[in-house]
Amino acid sequence: MTDSHSSTERSLFTLAQIQHLMRVEFNRAQRYDYPIVCMLIAIDRLGHLRDLYGFETKEEILEGVVGLLKGATRSSDFLGRMADDRLLAVVPHTSPDGARILAERLLAGARGLTFEGDGRALQVTLSIGASHNAGGSTLFFDAMLAAAEDALCEATAEGGDRFELLDPGVAG
Repeated sequence: MTDSHSSTERSLFTLAQIQHLMRVEFNRAQRYDYPIVCMLIAIDRLGHLRDLYGFETKEEILEGVVGLLKGATRSSDFLGRMADDRLLAVVPHTSPDGARILAERLLAGARGLTFEGDGRALQVTLSIGASHNAGGSTLFFDAMLAAAEDALCEATAEGGDRFELLDPGVAG
């Protein structure tokens, strides 16, 4: 995990803030014709780990993953926390291939994180779902967010520790 001082000090946007920023950035991407990626990140089995090791361990794991995400993204990317402990990254000027590279970096980085619960070493994995607007495949922000949700559900259903990317123009 890279530890860029300026990137680790960025704070996460709230749910309302990140959704507003995503709408603004999505509209800007549509207007100026550049690609944008919406990425939802979930920590696999986070609720189970909380039940086993407590709320403090859950928060420590979440903060570790947030640090990983901040270190792997640019200062021009928007990062927020969703209501259910998922994270949302809005990554402008990024193609589907760029999203895959970022996701692979996050998956590998998460596998390298270690935490402790009740004296036992804990390792975490991520499920990542993403969508994009490359090629003008969608005209609506909500379709892009729904496609990222569908992709995250696919990644989780396949056992986690994986990345799925859906085109919102064909997501169902």
